[in-house]
Amino acid sequence: MRRRAIGHLLLLAAGLVVLTVISAGSVYLVNRAREDARSVLHTVEVENQISMVQLQLRRAESAQRGYLSTTRLDFQSDFEEAASKLTPALQRLSQLISDNPVQKRLVDEMIPLSNQRIEEFRRIIELARTQRIDDAAQIVREGIGRDAMKHIDDLASQMRAEEDRLFVERTTSADRSQTLAASMTAVGSGLVVVLAAISIFLVRRSARARDDAAALLRDSNLNLEATVDERTADLREANDEIQRFAYIVSHDLRSPLVNIMGFTSELEELRADIFKRIAMLSHAAASAAPAPVVAGETEPVLEGEDKQLSQDFAEALGFIKSSIAKMDRLISAILNLTREGRREFEPVPIDTRELIEGIVATMAHQAAEAQARIQIEPLPHIVSDRLAMEQIFSNLIDNALKYLRPGVPGDISIRGRTKLRFAIFEVADNGRGIDPKDHQRIFELFRRAGAQDKPGQGIGLAHVRALVRRLGGTMSVSSELHCGSTFTITLPINWTLNKRNRGS
Repeated sequence: MRRRAIGHLLLLAAGLVVLTVISAGSVYLVNRAREDARSVLHTVEVENQISMVQLQLRRAESAQRGYLSTTRLDFQSDFEEAASKLTPALQRLSQLISDNPVQKRLVDEMIPLSNQRIEEFRRIIELARTQRIDDAAQIVREGIGRDAMKHIDDLASQMRAEEDRLFVERTTSADRSQTLAASMTAVGSGLVVVLAAISIFLVRRSARARDDAAALLRDSNLNLEATVDERTADLREANDEIQRFAYIVSHDLRSPLVNIMGFTSELEELRADIFKRIAMLSHAAASAAPAPVVAGETEPVLEGEDKQLSQDFAEALGFIKSSIAKMDRLISAILNLTREGRREFEPVPIDTRELIEGIVATMAHQAAEAQARIQIEPLPHIVSDRLAMEQIFSNLIDNALKYLRPGVPGDISIRGRTKLRFAIFEVADNGRGIDPKDHQRIFELFRRAGAQDKPGQGIGLAHVRALVRRLGGTMSVSSELHCGSTFTITLPINWTLNKRNRGS
């Protein structure tokens, strides 16, 4: 027993380490992927800005030629508009490539040439406006401007070549980050699956031991009392082991979670002081003036890298807190499932239609939000455990509302019939449906199918099937993707309590 307890502790510790490593690695890789994506986007923006500069120059040149040919004022207006947009475009381009010495040198060479070209256009237009067409045409024929424009185009081509090179490098880096993230997720998921499989194996091993003990009790004819006592002790030991496992989950795993959440909250409270000190140090290094503080705020105004660091810090804290909350929900779900397994069922007469109408009434708001209609057809009365029946149909109706197809009005029906000594209930919907290959997967603990866009821990249907089995029934599903689902539950009409149904 001591070795088993130590093994359980080591298993839980390994699971905690795996989750911690995956969380930390995911935060790092997400931040790295975000930086790579920003770099690629920056490259595309620079190339677009180069094209914008060339476009304005071409517009100005076309307007100058149009005015020289026709002396129409609308061409002069087009020229002035293009000239007015060229300077801001060049300034924006300079800002975008300020961190690249190669591009900065090319832009510094392009700016005076562009300004020179604009002044030449303006001088030609002015000569044409004063009826000195021959002088304006002579300037055009000399071709000096064409050489300047060719030089500008060459500079733009060099800048594009440099950005193409950077684009290849940054795209490769982004692909590498995505590959690393996918690899880490795959490896981490594999480890989690292995640990989960070991945990399930331990639980099933205890369940098999209990079933074997029950079979031996039924077959025992000699020394019945002694055999019953012996097997009962074995069952009690197996159940005690499960309870110890649940205690380890609730205490040893939840305790570090509480500590992590506490220290995360303290770190979040210290965030303002940390970045206030960072801002003060940054401003102290830049000048003697103190860091500015916005009225009513405890944190000073952050700029540049300090501001980005503050945002990344807050985002990382939020990711950690959401991961802790998810793990806490999983632990609570395991404990609830364990407690339900210990509850002793009590058979009572049940008006099934009345019971389901009460469940539907509590979900009326949820159904209205989903624009769903829930239809209850005639249902047979049965003798069973009322609380278990409420949990079964609450889970099924809640799932039917949760997984409706977007934009399609929901249509959910609950119907029933009798066959021999059994009542057959069907909960049907017109929702998104389930792939046939996942029909068994959805009934397994912590396993979910389809798009994971709804909250849940993958326990609901496993719990429902466990309840149905304890009530002496069976459960199945019929579904196709995008064609809705029908869950069929078969239960004894008159269920009676026996030793197998009692919680331990």
